[in-house]
Amino acid sequence: MAKPIGPYSPILQAGEWFITSGQIGLHDGELVSGGLEAELTQIFQNLKALLAVEGLTLQSIVKTTVFLVDIDDYQLMNTIYIQEFGSHRPTRSAVAVAALPLGAVVEIEAWARIGIDDQTASNA
Repeated sequence: MAKPIGPYSPILQAGEWFITSGQIGLHDGELVSGGLEAELTQIFQNLKALLAVEGLTLQSIVKTTVFLVDIDDYQLMNTIYIQEFGSHRPTRSAVAVAALPLGAVVEIEAWARIGIDDQTASNA
């Protein structure tokens, strides 16, 4: 699990909900090189690790927010996002931002819920 780069918790529980802080492509305290694809791959590894500690998976995620430095990366982000989530489709917002910590080009935060999987997420 990536160590936070600031004074915040990477994941917190609020009742049946787990909320992650925004994840960037950190590995061993450093931003991975390789741009959007490499950062997204690492982000999903980080999200999986955070969720696993709580007994959750990507299928437990109900909502994500994706922050992109370049909105032109939207289509490529979608391709990788779909590869990671498979048929599971959490609700999502995607926004363009001026900058992200450590020069990252993408960041994702997530809301997950205990007992949610890809069969029940649409009924949550």
